[in-house]
Amino acid sequence: MLDVLSLLALAAVATAVVWKGSTWLETSADRIAVGYGVPAVVQGAIIAAAGSSMPELVSVLLSTLLHEEFEIGVGAIVGSAVFNLLVVPAAAVLAGDGEMSTGRDLVYKEALFYMLSVAALLLTFSLAVIYNPQAGTGIQGTVTRPLALFPLVLYGLYVFTQYLDTAEHDGETDGSVDLPRAWLWFLLGLVLIIVGVEGLVRAAIGLGEAFGTPAFLWGMTVVAAGSSIPDAFVSVAAARSGRPSVSLANVLGSNIFDLLVAVPVGVLVAGTLAITFAHIVPMMGFLILATIVFFTIVRTDMLLTEREGWMLLVLYGFFAAWLVLESVGATDVVPT
Repeated sequence: MLDVLSLLALAAVATAVVWKGSTWLETSADRIAVGYGVPAVVQGAIIAAAGSSMPELVSVLLSTLLHEEFEIGVGAIVGSAVFNLLVVPAAAVLAGDGEMSTGRDLVYKEALFYMLSVAALLLTFSLAVIYNPQAGTGIQGTVTRPLALFPLVLYGLYVFTQYLDTAEHDGETDGSVDLPRAWLWFLLGLVLIIVGVEGLVRAAIGLGEAFGTPAFLWGMTVVAAGSSIPDAFVSVAAARSGRPSVSLANVLGSNIFDLLVAVPVGVLVAGTLAITFAHIVPMMGFLILATIVFFTIVRTDMLLTEREGWMLLVLYGFFAAWLVLESVGATDVVPT
């Protein structure tokens, strides 16, 4: 009991650290974008998204290198993507004015490219099973470095399209912004986020061991929710300041970074990593469902309303309930 209380205390302190780091990151990212004259969508999709997605990247590297559990990192990425799609936009719209404009650029470029990212990662896992099968229980395969390069190249295309948007943008730079100072606060905020999420990950690992929860399932819940806190803070702060395009672009940009960069980087560092297809498919299946619901909602009237925000939260509640049932063995959609 004492160990559980100490782990909860660690999680509380780590959450506070992540909150502070996220505040610094969002503020400095805004100043950097203004200083360079970057469009709002690009600010959310690249600058803020990559910064707030570093915890997910760290979770993949830690689970792979320290714990030799690649699927924990994948579970954290998929769970974080679901959290970002369903909880973060809902929190942003509920914390704001009860209504957020989406816009055609975000819906037809960011959302569609995100859907392509989901398909690309699932294709990468499928190719691993087809061309690098492993003997064992269920369908297993090995993700190699050449396969990991495929999603990374796709992310390079995404960054290139954002660069073209920036080059075509007519916005003026603000010479009054102290860019070196802004970058310093951005990096300090990023360091705090990484330190805080590391505490959350360690607390989650300890709680998972204490309650006997399967590794890849608590990766989808505790680690995912903890590492998604920066995304939530950045998006809510942007929504409150009247910049909905930054808020939603950060959600999609973070997910694109997680799927196309965080997972492949873990493979590049480790060399080869084994996956069990029976674990990956149900997780990716729910992510696809969440993606369809999210796209439908943000496309309808190009608005995200308070009612639709509650719908997203309800769907995430079903997701969390399913994972609880999986953890206690009541269902067996994801074989343990």
